[in-house]
Amino acid sequence: MRKWTSPLSKAMLVFCLFSIPLCAQTLPVSSPNGEPTVIVNARVADGTGKPLRKASVRIVGDHIVRIGNFKPEKNDRILDAKGLVLAPGFIDIHNHSTDGLQTDPLAETQIAQGITSLVVGADGDSPWPILPWLDALRKNPAAVNVAAMVGHATIREQVMGQDFKRVATSAEMAQMAKLTEQAMQEGAIGLSSGLEYEVGSYSNTDELVLMSTAAARNHGFYMTHIRDEGNKSFEALHEEIAIGERAHIPIEHSHIKVSTVAVWGKAPEYIRIIESARKRGVDFLADCYPYDAWASNIKVIMPDKQYENPQSVEKALADTGGPDTVTITEFKPHPEYESHTIAELAAQRGISPVQMYIQIIREGDAANTEAGVIGKSMIESDIKAFYQQPWVMVASDGGIGSHHPRGAGTYPRVLGLYVREKHWLTLPEAIRKMTSLPAQRLGWKDRGVIREGAFADLVLFDPETVIDRSTFAKPFELPSGIEKVFVNGELVWDAGKPTGSRPGRVLPK
Repeated sequence: MRKWTSPLSKAMLVFCLFSIPLCAQTLPVSSPNGEPTVIVNARVADGTGKPLRKASVRIVGDHIVRIGNFKPEKNDRILDAKGLVLAPGFIDIHNHSTDGLQTDPLAETQIAQGITSLVVGADGDSPWPILPWLDALRKNPAAVNVAAMVGHATIREQVMGQDFKRVATSAEMAQMAKLTEQAMQEGAIGLSSGLEYEVGSYSNTDELVLMSTAAARNHGFYMTHIRDEGNKSFEALHEEIAIGERAHIPIEHSHIKVSTVAVWGKAPEYIRIIESARKRGVDFLADCYPYDAWASNIKVIMPDKQYENPQSVEKALADTGGPDTVTITEFKPHPEYESHTIAELAAQRGISPVQMYIQIIREGDAANTEAGVIGKSMIESDIKAFYQQPWVMVASDGGIGSHHPRGAGTYPRVLGLYVREKHWLTLPEAIRKMTSLPAQRLGWKDRGVIREGAFADLVLFDPETVIDRSTFAKPFELPSGIEKVFVNGELVWDAGKPTGSRPGRVLPK
């Protein structure tokens, strides 16, 4: 591994200035905190999509202070990055590490793939109240920077309690809008919704417009897991655009997909609708994860909520690709179900897949829980079509402890599979989708780019070897090719392991 230089005699420092690669390779890693760092011989992808260029980058404290062809100063630490690409730290705008940050503040599976900032509170489910959660994170920081959305369903439950299976009254909607405003003032950066899930699914468009308007007044954006990503995905898309137009709020479309058999191959048509909205002035961006399988709870495949109706269940299983495409990942009442498909479990018990699904629903309801599942129901041509849109960024929809391989592999997978192997994207464009594009949505002008004055959130990786290693059977396997990761100027990942440093900050909108 390439190593840092340490303080040396004047003679040795002079030698190093003329023999940087040798010194950087052979000197031990040790230096006082706050000592300036110069990364030399890197190919720099600045995050804007411009071609890579060879340059040195000087870091002082938590900022980049110089970029170009220059000699390090005598007290600088020197890192030789020959053969590596230096990119801005990856920004994961859709991350589910709300609980994981408390148990694993080093965020190993996140920094191992180059993530330096992440946004929690997606899909309508967020910490509540926002302020105490953010304050706790400030007092006990993580290795990564963190920002938080406020969840539509979280607020809906605060107002409606368990009586949420209906349209809210005008008074209840007004209270939800008031709580949205409160959360935004406490530090939330936007409003998220998960309209395919139980609590959020009973809301109407007016409710979402009212809450989104409150978020917009406080310079937030609207992030949404739309009402349907399958058979009725086009109707759900039109509702999402209407919310954006009526509330005058920027949109972040979560994990864009067309994920049932009936809409396979319709990504180009879906894209045309979005392009039309963008031309009308709708500020519409989206994110996408690089896998053909989703992860959620077992009820989400039933849009009509007829969980014990055999005809409805049979249709839903067929729509998603069949019972052999749905795998149980977590189920506390019956852990022996885990890692088996519904088809496999049914065969083991001599019953139909429909009967097996209904049995799992009943067992979950009795234990007041739901089975976690992974469903393989997207096709490659649709994923490719979405990724090649300039307004689609990379996001994981994973996080610390995720049982889907995206939780530990998303960013290296894009770089290794979609850039190096499949040539879907150029390397500069892929980096833009991981850095400055999410920063654009978040309003972070000094992150997501490599330029003088920007924060020193940085990733050094080997473009020839970077790849994910997490699988559905082993979702926590760490990737390879990510050499070093800096957060706010501090090294948090080095030589295949965390350094133990936790310089992450709570980031505002």
